[in-house]
Amino acid sequence: MEIPNLSTQAAPTITPVNKPKIFSWPLVFVLIILGLGTGFIMSRTKITKNSNSSSNIKSEPAQKIDETTKLEVGKVYGNTAGNFKDSATGTIEKGSINGEGTHILNREGGKTQRASLTSSVVDLDLFVDKKVEVKGETNSSTKTAWLMDVGAIKILE
Repeated sequence: MEIPNLSTQAAPTITPVNKPKIFSWPLVFVLIILGLGTGFIMSRTKITKNSNSSSNIKSEPAQKIDETTKLEVGKVYGNTAGNFKDSATGTIEKGSINGEGTHILNREGGKTQRASLTSSVVDLDLFVDKKVEVKGETNSSTKTAWLMDVGAIKILE
């Protein structure tokens, strides 16, 4: 059975609507150029932190000492402005522990309490056989219990 068309009007024709073109190659090209330019400019500018930041602390250069320098008890040698988190007290001797370090800090408690020392700031040879307090940063080592990079050294005796 057929369904008759009861409408006397002709069926409306559908006309396509022109949608705005979102994707265009010139627009993509301009956005890429702007992104690269912004990245380049940001990479060349230095970001500053608060004035309370520790990066604004001016560090003094390490004292220059050599064999002719008269070492004084109680005076700090090396990077005197450094803020070192590790410190130890003992007597320095030349040598290494299992090939680690250039010098050894003999502390109270015997051989189990010794520390291997290195330093790029202070000539540790000048402090051999002296009782000192060393300040620096602990480095990881698989050959010795404690490996310290000395930044500052104070003669105690």
